[in-house]
Amino acid sequence: MTPATRLIQPRGIHDQHHHQIQHRRHQRGWPGALTLVALALLATSLLGGPWISAALALESSGGMGGVQDLALVQERVDYTLTNQDGKDFSGQQLANSSFAGVTARDADFSGADLHGSILTQASFLRSDFSGADLSDALMDRADFSGTDLSGALLRGVIAAGSSFSDAVIDDADFSDALLDRSDQRVLCRRAQGTNPTTGVSTRLSLDCP
Repeated sequence: MTPATRLIQPRGIHDQHHHQIQHRRHQRGWPGALTLVALALLATSLLGGPWISAALALESSGGMGGVQDLALVQERVDYTLTNQDGKDFSGQQLANSSFAGVTARDADFSGADLHGSILTQASFLRSDFSGADLSDALMDRADFSGTDLSGALLRGVIAAGSSFSDAVIDDADFSDALLDRSDQRVLCRRAQGTNPTTGVSTRLSLDCP
């Protein structure tokens, strides 16, 4: 059976879910060093320093395995705390990138690969994520109001405290997602269709009654 959406409690949520997604990514074969880079990217950027310094520190300590791996890290896109209103990211390869704290209202992410990306505390008001791959994304406390998530993959996302008000979720797959119970109930009211990639019913993925 398809893993159903996991419902979460409001208190102590961030640390608990952080450990859960790390455990889940380890099980799916994520390299530990790249996971550390993603976390270092977020922490360093929010503190105001250049994120690449974190990657350099990891490389110097042997955590990345040399210059070749460092080059891989440098290719990962960092949009932390920037304004991307109205920008076109459609179809782009943005896996493991950071959009933490971003303002990206009316932006186009349709068909983009955002697998494992960091979208924490960002605003995506009325943006288009139709057909996008958001699997395993960290998207807690983000605003997806009025967003088009039709046909999107949201398997295993962490979305505690996020808003999905008026979001379009036809054919989206939320399997194994971590959602607030209140969001799950609201999403179930308009859940319909089947994801074209996974063949999973949107209602089933949300564990709707």
